[in-house]
Amino acid sequence: MNGNNRADITIGKQVNIVQKQNQRTGQLTSGVVERILTKSEFHPHGIKVRLTNGFVGRVKNDQIDNKVK
Repeated sequence: MNGNNRADITIGKQVNIVQKQNQRTGQLTSGVVERILTKSEFHPHGIKVRLTNGFVGRVKNDQIDNKVK
């Protein structure tokens, strides 16, 4: 899962996001999806979400995919 399709993301899913201030470095932040903020079904840079720890960013991958790589 690459985080571009809204259908792949559900509330409660463990994901890695890139916050706005970390877009240049690509630093990932891990957490659990609290709310999906992007309304469209697809976004080329990733679906924007809010995590339960309060961080907001675009989904890059889920943590299950990250462990497999």
